[in-house]
Amino acid sequence: MQQAEPDSFSAPPKSPWPVLAVIGANVALASGPLFVRLADTGPVASAFWRIALAVPVLFAASVLLRERPVAAARGLWSILVVAGIAFAADLAAWHIGIVRTTLANATLFGNSASFIYPLYGFLIARAWPTRTQGWALALAGIGAALLLGRSAELSPRNLAGDLFCLLAGVLYAIYFILMARVRVRMQPFAALAVSSAATALPLLAFAAALGEAILPGNWTPLLLLALCSQVIGQGLMIYALGHLSPLVLGLALLLQPAVAAAIGWAMFGERLAALDVAGAVLVAIALVLVRRAPARPAIVARAAQSPRS
Repeated sequence: MQQAEPDSFSAPPKSPWPVLAVIGANVALASGPLFVRLADTGPVASAFWRIALAVPVLFAASVLLRERPVAAARGLWSILVVAGIAFAADLAAWHIGIVRTTLANATLFGNSASFIYPLYGFLIARAWPTRTQGWALALAGIGAALLLGRSAELSPRNLAGDLFCLLAGVLYAIYFILMARVRVRMQPFAALAVSSAATALPLLAFAAALGEAILPGNWTPLLLLALCSQVIGQGLMIYALGHLSPLVLGLALLLQPAVAAAIGWAMFGERLAALDVAGAVLVAIALVLVRRAPARPAIVARAAQSPRS
């Protein structure tokens, strides 16, 4: 049975499974940058293999679950193709950023979709954000400025990495918005399988255009990247997207920078200075505030997730 999209920012889920799924998704996704760093291909090529290795698994899972991905996509092909291209551009920008900045910054800026996704709802509903959400944007701006300033102090390469990851966050918001529309009519693995198939070829073209090494000498990091990020991480996220409000999704996204910072410290000695911590805390507070649910944004949330144009 198809699941309807959530009606409000704050409506609690009726089952614990979507909440557990979104927590598992964020932990799995936070491990992805580690495998990008460990891969012996170019960063965009690693994104291609993340998708290409996962697509057969996703289609097999969809068929086993009787979701009939090709038949279910009828009438949605244009949205799925655009979502796939947006996700390809997102992954290309993010993977380039991952190898240029810290894992914590890459994950934090890569998740800037957390701000864009609910604000999109206000835009199409022609409503202004609340005062609280305005403060959230201000705090996010200050926090991002601190993190960008710290990266600029370290090196121009780090700053460029942050900016690539910010671009990835914008592109991921576009993907998220499109997939929220698709999930009204398609089951999770069917939607993810088809959109992933539309993502692979653009990524291969991007990697070839950049002259990256595409064939790996060691397949292990790429297999783990595909499993953790695309099959487990995105699979659980797309499932949760059909059941949870943007508020819960946004709060759960806070797990990713924390897990990524721990991995960066343990594996690469990426220690956070006081300004890094201050910037990350401000952005984290903003993530919570921007998704608070005063009375009137319920209409906005419905508009943001409506399948109708």
